Amino acid sequence: MKVKIINKSSHPLPHYETIASAGMDLRAYISESITIGPLERAIVPTGLFIELPIGTEAQIRPRSGLAAKKGVTVLNAPGTIDADYRGEVGVILVNLSNEPFTIQNGERIAQMIIAQHAQAVWEEVTELSSTERGAGGFGSTGVK
Repeated sequence: MKVKIINKSSHPLPHYETIASAGMDLRAYISESITIGPLERAIVPTGLFIELPIGTEAQIRPRSGLAAKKGVTVLNAPGTIDADYRGEVGVILVNLSNEPFTIQNGERIAQMIIAQHAQAVWEEVTELSSTERGAGGFGSTGVK
């Protein structure tokens, strides 16, 4: 995957921490710390510009430790970066805790997963096939 770093930093490129890791950690690339107050949000730059192969997307997801320990998560999780986007990867963080949270340069703020996807082609029909579930919605599976 191609990556362009506009301002070379001492941060390592995102990488998989273990052989079975699905996501790569993204780090804040900021000149000054950013403080997010309770119930506030901020777009945090990463310094990364990527070129994804067509048919893939980058999904931006919360880091579980940051969410569990600090109450900070990715607001639009998962965020999607399309293969034709060429701008800087930014992460929308929200602080759901009661305490301000300060992000430092180089801090791991989210994880990125590269995934293949399909594009749907609509076919308008008058009837859909029937299933055992039918139109049962939220919380209906497994309930008799």
